[in-house]
Amino acid sequence: MRWWDIDPVLQLERDLFPEDAWSRGMFWSELAHSRGADATRRYVVAQTGERIVGYAGLASAGEQADVQTIAVARDQQGTGLGSRLLTELLRAATAFECAEVMLECRVDNTRAQKLYERFGFEPIGFRRGYYQPGNVDALVMRLTDPSSSVQGTEING
Repeated sequence: MRWWDIDPVLQLERDLFPEDAWSRGMFWSELAHSRGADATRRYVVAQTGERIVGYAGLASAGEQADVQTIAVARDQQGTGLGSRLLTELLRAATAFECAEVMLECRVDNTRAQKLYERFGFEPIGFRRGYYQPGNVDALVMRLTDPSSSVQGTEING
């Protein structure tokens, strides 16, 4: 993801997450930490032609990484794009030499939970009222050894 992707990403963000969409400043802040030798973030976009149809981001800190966001356009859901985006994030976690990857997922987002479980994420707890302003709980999930989840997978783009 580059700075010029922020506007189309924001459009998708607001469509998919109307109650708790990230702001322009949040994306700018994340991208500020995604370049150079001291980078701690990895953000990617997926495109069909010129249209951005998905994006994902990861933050690393020491031996732990956190999936910050994964989003797939409504008309692209069920196509495997979410899996490809998650694979890219796990590759980044491996490159950052992270031993585990954490994430929060809305408790009512069973489609995302199933995706994460297929990659080996396991539920470890809840964060009450995590998603605001809707006051929706988050399921906390963890994956140990992200490198084992991406070995042998190829991304065709």
